Amino acid sequence: MNALVDVSFFPRAAKPLSSYRKYWAARFGNAPFFPMSRSEMDKLGWDSCDIIIVTGDAYVDHPSFGMSVIGRMLEAQGFRVGIIAQPDWTSADAFKALGKPNLFWGVTAGNMDSMINRYTADRKIRSDDAYTPGDIGGKRPDRAAIVYSQRCREAFKDVPVVLGGIEGSLRRIAHYDYWSDKVRRSVVVDAKCDLLLYGNAERAIVEIAHRLASKEPVERITDVRGTAFVRRSDDETGKGWFEIDSTSVDEPGRVEAHVNPYMTTSEQAAEQGTTCAKEDEAKQVAENATKEGAARAGLAALKLETGTTGEVNASIKPLTFMANPSLPSGKGKLRVPPRDRSVIRLPSYEQVKSDPVLYAHANRVLHLETNPGNARALVQAHGEGATARDVWINPPPIPLTTSEMDLVFDLPYARSPHPSYADENGSHEHSTKIPAWEMIRFSVNIMRGCFGGCTFCSITEHEGRIIQSRSEDSVIKEIEDIRDKVKGFTGTISDLGGPTANMYRLGCRSPEIEAACRKPSCVYPGICQNLTTDHGPLIKMYRRGRALKGIKKILIGSGLRYDLAVKSPEYVKELVQHHVGGYLKIAPEHTEQGPLTKMMKPGIGSYDKFKTLFEKFSAEAGKKQFLIPYFIAAHPGTTDEDMMNLAIWLKKNGFRADQVQTFYPSPMATATAMYHSGRNTLRKVRRQVESDEETVDIVRGEKRRRLHKAFLRYHDANNWPLLREALKTMGRADLIGNGKHHLIPTFQPLGDGGYQTARKKNSTVAPTKAAAPVKGRMLTQHTGLPPRVTGAAKPAPKLVRKAR
Repeated sequence: MNALVDVSFFPRAAKPLSSYRKYWAARFGNAPFFPMSRSEMDKLGWDSCDIIIVTGDAYVDHPSFGMSVIGRMLEAQGFRVGIIAQPDWTSADAFKALGKPNLFWGVTAGNMDSMINRYTADRKIRSDDAYTPGDIGGKRPDRAAIVYSQRCREAFKDVPVVLGGIEGSLRRIAHYDYWSDKVRRSVVVDAKCDLLLYGNAERAIVEIAHRLASKEPVERITDVRGTAFVRRSDDETGKGWFEIDSTSVDEPGRVEAHVNPYMTTSEQAAEQGTTCAKEDEAKQVAENATKEGAARAGLAALKLETGTTGEVNASIKPLTFMANPSLPSGKGKLRVPPRDRSVIRLPSYEQVKSDPVLYAHANRVLHLETNPGNARALVQAHGEGATARDVWINPPPIPLTTSEMDLVFDLPYARSPHPSYADENGSHEHSTKIPAWEMIRFSVNIMRGCFGGCTFCSITEHEGRIIQSRSEDSVIKEIEDIRDKVKGFTGTISDLGGPTANMYRLGCRSPEIEAACRKPSCVYPGICQNLTTDHGPLIKMYRRGRALKGIKKILIGSGLRYDLAVKSPEYVKELVQHHVGGYLKIAPEHTEQGPLTKMMKPGIGSYDKFKTLFEKFSAEAGKKQFLIPYFIAAHPGTTDEDMMNLAIWLKKNGFRADQVQTFYPSPMATATAMYHSGRNTLRKVRRQVESDEETVDIVRGEKRRRLHKAFLRYHDANNWPLLREALKTMGRADLIGNGKHHLIPTFQPLGDGGYQTARKKNSTVAPTKAAAPVKGRMLTQHTGLPPRVTGAAKPAPKLVRKAR
């Protein structure tokens, strides 16, 4: 199985990361932490930084943090890297802390899109930030990638700005912005960066750094995969490309000539300007045949055509095929331009801004061009007249091989926050704790990418659909490093995973099919017959990992693709009996086909199959363990009836959801395009709707979103008034009652209208007010009223504890 990635089409198309000649500054060696101040630079003996990375996250030197991965990768190439983390963005002063970078600025908003980091799904600002010491909110601006890029330009205007991170990936073209409820321009235009790197950027950043170090102007670097930039229409570097116009919908596909059945294969090839070696060989064999054989063949043909009389039937004539007038050449098959020199012109920003149908079309085209094996470049115009310019997006980066993944994760990470974040005791455990680091502190990332294609998820847009796996030896080495070097380790690895826990080493059986495939998912509507589902390498790694000395437990905390897991009962058994800590979280997302088809998720039957295996193997191990399913409210394609049926399913199965996720339209996601346009972009987008399958029910407005969320929390008494009203309107008042088969009761207990969750900062505290007296109800302090004064007795005195 180790050869699965290495024999792929992709590694042959890229220069290995380890093949570059190191920059001269490699003589300084590795820094324990990248410097965040001039004093730290002085201790390292540096007079300047070659590259300065500006990030919206606190600096944690760990392979789960993007700034650390890119920084260590550049350091391995011999460059001196500095970090400016969560700077004061109100002026350019904080961006001058490390001096002028010799080569370029590297800018990232952080591990999350800054708007998703700062706002809830209801557009309410968060008070916390898991990527900040002390979990304090407000340490980064809205649209941080734009703000940081502008401040870098103000600090040192002649230094190239290279923008990256997930915020850049999700905003590389004109995109719907949920927070402003409009389509915004590409972040390349708004940030005025020289280059944008999307996806996992190790290949691109290493090549760009070496080319800039060799004094190549940044405006000449236009051929690196996984990059986007602004290109003027008169730019010479844009000449020689075949432009495919995709600026409108309802256009027919290319028109090709009918194949003439009377032409041989060789003649057909000649018609297209090529030759057929097999046909030519057959012709040569025929010419060398004996005269007797040729005579017999001619006699047989004569009898076939004339019958027994030997006379030719003049009425039998071959069909004449006329040239298709729609073809430009008038003959032959339409030649498709080479994909590596083709660029697809998307509808312009001005078009998609005012036309949701064109926006849906552009989003669909972009997602069809995401396979590194066949993706073409994309171009989208921004502006009109003299200010017009094109945002040019090169094809996605080539995935890393197993050896390259090992190289990235074996770099000398400190696996700790920068010392400047430590409290007065030198610890990161208390007031300065960084929750995001705490969550992954004892976890190991074993792979990248996801071929699930869930429409609400942004993993595909950033990491791609090709699974990039580390070797088993590299993973085991990291577990040993955690055991031996990470402070506070108690013997439990919190996760061996990635975007999806059980996609390790899975991929296409055929490199040729993998390179040509344009399907958005390998597991929807069913698991592709070309997809390997062997969990053997993962099982082997689990067993080897938990056998290590000093390792008490290895848990699996990443999301699990249960429709894949059921294909390997041995894996489910291994997982359930050894790697579940009482609860296992999985995400069926919904029970109804309407929303599931828009999510590209399997039906609830797959969940039932997995649940059966889970319970069986838990019982065999003598363990009482539970599945915790996750669901999404208000996803595009979800009707009120769908949410009602989900609530009935939840009650029937005894689930009471505490933390509920409402659909969050992230930039560029397929479901976000559905949300904005009302069209199903999983199908061909047409101007005129021809079937109900092309439109999508969109859950808009606070009231309806609250209703869908309330159905998921049917057990919360604060939601019962809203649910009663909705059920009556829907004609389902039969679900209101006090029996076990009812969804909600007829009575309403006293409540404050608040909403409490396990994550207290996301709770809504209702305003405190006294409850109105109700006739026939005994008044007590539990109603919120003061004790009733009747004159019959004096109120009891308050007890005061005396100090001893």
